[in-house]
Amino acid sequence: MNLRSVESFYWVVMLRSVTRAAEKMHLTQSAMSSRVAMLEQELGLVLLDRRDKQFRVTPAGQRFFGHAERLLALQRDIKADLGTSAIQPVVLKVGAFESASHSWLMDWVRSVHKDNPMLALELTVETSPVLVDLLSRGALDIAIAALPADGSGVRSMALPAMDMAFVGHVEHHRRRQWTPAQLAELELITFQRGSQPHLALLDLLHRAQVEALRIHTVSSISAMAQLVEDGLGVATLPLAVLQRLRRRMPLKALPCAVGLPPLPTHLSWRLDPTSLAQKTLVDSLLLHLGVEPDHRKRR
Repeated sequence: MNLRSVESFYWVVMLRSVTRAAEKMHLTQSAMSSRVAMLEQELGLVLLDRRDKQFRVTPAGQRFFGHAERLLALQRDIKADLGTSAIQPVVLKVGAFESASHSWLMDWVRSVHKDNPMLALELTVETSPVLVDLLSRGALDIAIAALPADGSGVRSMALPAMDMAFVGHVEHHRRRQWTPAQLAELELITFQRGSQPHLALLDLLHRAQVEALRIHTVSSISAMAQLVEDGLGVATLPLAVLQRLRRRMPLKALPCAVGLPPLPTHLSWRLDPTSLAQKTLVDSLLLHLGVEPDHRKRR
């Protein structure tokens, strides 16, 4: 039995799309369809119902899916036991929201690369909704976002939340303590509209019964920091990000009588029975953040 055809069928079912499976395996849609057709011919069974545009797995396909998963896992274990994959590069498709990429993510990548010199990183920095969608479509192996991903074959867990702060200029914002009313008199800069930091800022102002002079929504942390440095406002940023930015920029946290809620952070990954490195990499990420892998809480 051709295991490449088995793997193709596995991803077609897991991603519920021939097109998405083809993208994940870097094949054309016709090549992916041909692989599944060859497997059906070899088994003498119809695995996918092609009678209309709705994606359906036949009862035979559902039964074979479990066998396919075990076959791929066995192939992975054989390679690991015999060491036949030692010279193969590890390709890791990671997606992260900006708050992670501007704080701890690169430190983890460096540690992973040190332990795995053959690591080939494909890093996507995007907003949380986009990352969740990319993971669901099989375009990412791991996503670090403010939202958890879900779906068949996807695992998610909460990571330590990131403390948030109002960030101002060391020369322009000299008060020892700020109130929401005083901050509202300035131009405020936060993440994109509808994001958790944006909604948290609106809620803080609402509870304080004050109206902001102006709120700018920006998806780039670099742009937010530059605006603050140029004296154009006060931003809401994770403290971990500020700690890195103030090494090269005149930024500081502004103590406020009412604090911002922490930014939730979630790790999501798609189970891959073909991957030798996935568990090791997920565990190393958790350990890097001080989370014990043996006590992971999975959704």
